[in-house]
Amino acid sequence: MKGKYRAICAALALGLLCSCTAVKNADDAAVPDNNQNDLTESSLPTENATETPSENDIEDITVTPVNVGNKKKNSALDPENTRGLSTKKIAHSYGVAKNGEAHEISKSAQKFFDDGSYKAFCLDTKSQEKVLYLTFDCGYENGYTAKILDVLKEKKVNAAFFCTLPQVKDNPDLIKRMIDEGHIVGNHSVTHPSFASITRTQMADEIMTMDNYLRENFNYSEPFFRFPMGEYSESALDLVGSLGFTSVFWSLAYADWDLNQQKGTQYAYETVISRLHPGAVILLHSVSPDNAGALAQIIDKARDEGYTFLSLRDYGEN
Repeated sequence: MKGKYRAICAALALGLLCSCTAVKNADDAAVPDNNQNDLTESSLPTENATETPSENDIEDITVTPVNVGNKKKNSALDPENTRGLSTKKIAHSYGVAKNGEAHEISKSAQKFFDDGSYKAFCLDTKSQEKVLYLTFDCGYENGYTAKILDVLKEKKVNAAFFCTLPQVKDNPDLIKRMIDEGHIVGNHSVTHPSFASITRTQMADEIMTMDNYLRENFNYSEPFFRFPMGEYSESALDLVGSLGFTSVFWSLAYADWDLNQQKGTQYAYETVISRLHPGAVILLHSVSPDNAGALAQIIDKARDEGYTFLSLRDYGEN
């Protein structure tokens, strides 16, 4: 089973977390202050790149965590946030890359992750080559995912698809195809909440319910997670890592998720190509007809410019 050892450990960790007493730390349970002046430099907004599904896009799902019985609390999970890790919301921002160079905001964000020893990744600063990582957010299905998969198969590119549980439940054939063709089905939570405004126990429930469903129904698990809306906190980063997952952000994106603001395949192509830079983690949304139409051209042009597409698995092995 793919990731069997990690999945077992994560399931045990969640059981330990859920057997603990209720959250007592008011800061961990409260909604953080959203004042932009309180955010770190790496979170200063430039262009929002997160999807905003309608209320009908996420169905009413009960989050059911694994329970392995009453065990001694593992202090590393720290469900009560006794270490006082910051719960202040950070809205991931990346800056618009130009002239083949990652924006300083992306560089600062990756430095923040590295300096804090967080398992988080938005920009490959380790590779000396011109590498790219192609990722898609899949909050719901809009009829273009199969076309995207056709292009990736033709071009021999492995990508990561960060899916919510409704997307997985409603489209098992697409999920199976992603797995069979070597792509990553990443964890994008169950109900797409802001992880900056829920407790650590709720975070673990969101992640592990999704992971459990993939393991039980597809015999599959991958250690990659993407925060809904790119919203997180230091406490959230720590919790995700404690469950064995790497938090995957991005350094290249554009406003492609709004179906009322699609500007055509040429715009999608020119925007992505103009922002390419070595080590880029590219975020696209599978609901966009523009992305589906421009993807083949984007891949060909990137390769013409000397870029190589890698899987997130390749970065994890570095």
